[in-house]
Amino acid sequence: MWMAISFRVVVDIYHATSSILIFTRVSETGIVISMKINDLYEVTISATAFGGKGITHVDGMAVFVDQAIPGDTAMIKIVRKKKSYAEARIEKLIYSSPDRISPPCPYSGYCGGCKWQFVDYGCQLQYKRQHVIEALEHIGHITDVPVHSPIASELVWGYRNKIEFTCSGSRWRLPGEPRLPNDDGSDPAFGFHAPGVFHKVIDINACLLQPDIGNRILQTIRQQITRSDMPMYSPITHLGFWRFVMLRHSVAHDQWMVNIITASENRKTVQPLADMLRESYPEITSVINNITSRKAAISAGEYEICLSGDPEIHDSICGFDFDISANAFFQTNTRGAQTLYRTVKAYAGLTGRETVFDLYSGAGTIAICLSEAARQVVGFEIVDVAVSNAEKNCVKNGISNCTFYRGDIKERLSEISIIPDVMIVDPPRDGMHKTVVQQVLNIRPEKIVYVSCNPASLARDLEMMKDAYHILEIQPVDMFPHTFHIESVARLQKK
Repeated sequence: MWMAISFRVVVDIYHATSSILIFTRVSETGIVISMKINDLYEVTISATAFGGKGITHVDGMAVFVDQAIPGDTAMIKIVRKKKSYAEARIEKLIYSSPDRISPPCPYSGYCGGCKWQFVDYGCQLQYKRQHVIEALEHIGHITDVPVHSPIASELVWGYRNKIEFTCSGSRWRLPGEPRLPNDDGSDPAFGFHAPGVFHKVIDINACLLQPDIGNRILQTIRQQITRSDMPMYSPITHLGFWRFVMLRHSVAHDQWMVNIITASENRKTVQPLADMLRESYPEITSVINNITSRKAAISAGEYEICLSGDPEIHDSICGFDFDISANAFFQTNTRGAQTLYRTVKAYAGLTGRETVFDLYSGAGTIAICLSEAARQVVGFEIVDVAVSNAEKNCVKNGISNCTFYRGDIKERLSEISIIPDVMIVDPPRDGMHKTVVQQVLNIRPEKIVYVSCNPASLARDLEMMKDAYHILEIQPVDMFPHTFHIESVARLQKK
């Protein structure tokens, strides 16, 4: 079954994407495996990859196993084969890792959301720290930087302040779920997409990542929508009315916003639902209807109508108040965001005399949280509505020392003559464009605080800056328990 080919050198294979990190070493004997789809192997899992999968090796080839963790011994089936690695799923768990626990959610392992529910939370934090360390080593070639233990999320359950549910006319049934005669899966469903199936949705009764009252609101909406005369939207035919429901929660004020996304405007249908929700739940202070005729599965509407209550809800981070509209970006773990921003502030080491640049400033949350400790904060953001929100939030909080520039950072940075003392960099998942990295290096601020949600792009960008800056330390902050995601804050000092 095996075919051996000799190589002269040991080859390091490393792939980095937004969802998975892969590192393996082909043996000096150069064994190449004639592995096929559906082949079965008994293996022991040795590590985890960024992406949440367990790692094992079959004669030198890395195999990534879904829903597996170190210490598991399992019979696995190969489901995908690439040139340098393979992917598999567990057919039979023979011995369980001591880090395994019983997941409390009936949808665990199926909905594609919090895929690490079966892992002890303390172990989740250890895995996440190791992902950061391995990315730094194998992508950034950085081995001498302290990576602290992650700061745990204050809440392990019920921590999300925003969850989006999909409406569908095609239901994906869980294994073992009863099926009706002539069941073709066309029952209406209200919940989350099944992984890898774009048109079918798992019908969800409750999600443990949101506060319990959110699940009661969810049940009420679910009952009303599934009983409605208006059909669920189909991503195949692009026909139907109900598309998404988004719930937002204000931690500071315990307010709720319900955002109903429909394919067309029909006030006669949605207004009674909005009125009923406001009457049934005094915690709901806002019901919005976003309308979109776009075919893409995006919940942001082409326009919106405030059906009842206020057009926004209001939350607080680090003592500052923020208005949150239906489509505004706001960190989904409010308490975790406060921990993250306090870490950024500590690493910035502000004395009140500094000029701070905030790259990718979004709605201005970091800039505003730093404003009282800096002489001035200058934000850069390409999304126009985010800049408008940032300016509005400054007025709301009586802040006068924050300025925001609209436009592409690659262009705007070169137009600014101000030299910052400290630079905060909080880029999107893909990290900084190499042109922006070069501009940062040209500006050469005394300190840089880099905030990242992706260990791979963090390591890549730090490698480009390590000749000009000492990378002093990295503090991971866990904002997403039961997932493989981890935020990291890096402290850099100019050489």
